[in-house]
Amino acid sequence: MLRRTFAAVLTGAALSISVLSAPSAGAAEMLATTLTYDDSQAAEFKADVAAGVNVWNTNVTNVRLVKATPGQRVNIRIVADNGWPRATLGPVRPSGTVTVWYGRQAVQQGYNKTRIASHELGHSLGLPDVKPGPCSSLMSGSTGGVSCANVNPNAQEKAQVQRNYGGTAVRNADAGKVLAEIG
Repeated sequence: MLRRTFAAVLTGAALSISVLSAPSAGAAEMLATTLTYDDSQAAEFKADVAAGVNVWNTNVTNVRLVKATPGQRVNIRIVADNGWPRATLGPVRPSGTVTVWYGRQAVQQGYNKTRIASHELGHSLGLPDVKPGPCSSLMSGSTGGVSCANVNPNAQEKAQVQRNYGGTAVRNADAGKVLAEIG
C-alpha cells in the first residue's frame, strides 16, 4: 500500500491526514519479481519456450520471466535433451538458479510442445505435479493425455504462483528437487 500524507490548515492549526491507497497498475508491475531465463541450449524448442514464457507472463502479475541478455545472471536455464521433460522445483528466487530439461521423448510421443514448456516453467515457479489430473490442470502434465492442448494454468495454479511471489510464500519442502515427469 502506498501512503500519502496531506496537510490542511484549519483555523490556524495544522491537520495531517494519512490516506492508504492501492498501488497503481504501473506500481504493481514494478513490484513483480523478475526472473531471467536462458534458452541458448533449448535447440529446436526455443519458440516453444518463448510461448511457455508468454503463458506465464499473461496469466500472473507477481512474477515476470525475461530472456537473459549476454552476461546477465540466469535464474532458469533451459536445456533440450533426449529424455523425458523435467525441472528443478522452485519457486526460484532472483538469487537462485533452476534448470528445465526440455525432453524430446514427450515430443516424440505427441505431447503439445507449448504445454510441455509452460508445465516445466510452472515447476520453476513452485508448482508440483498434480497426478492424476485433468487436461484443465496444466500441472497434470502427461496425465492430461497426448491430445491435451491446454497450455494455461487453472485458477488454483495461477493463485499459487501469485502467492509464491507475493511476499507471503511458504517454503515448499520439495523445492530444489528434480521432477522426473511432465506430469
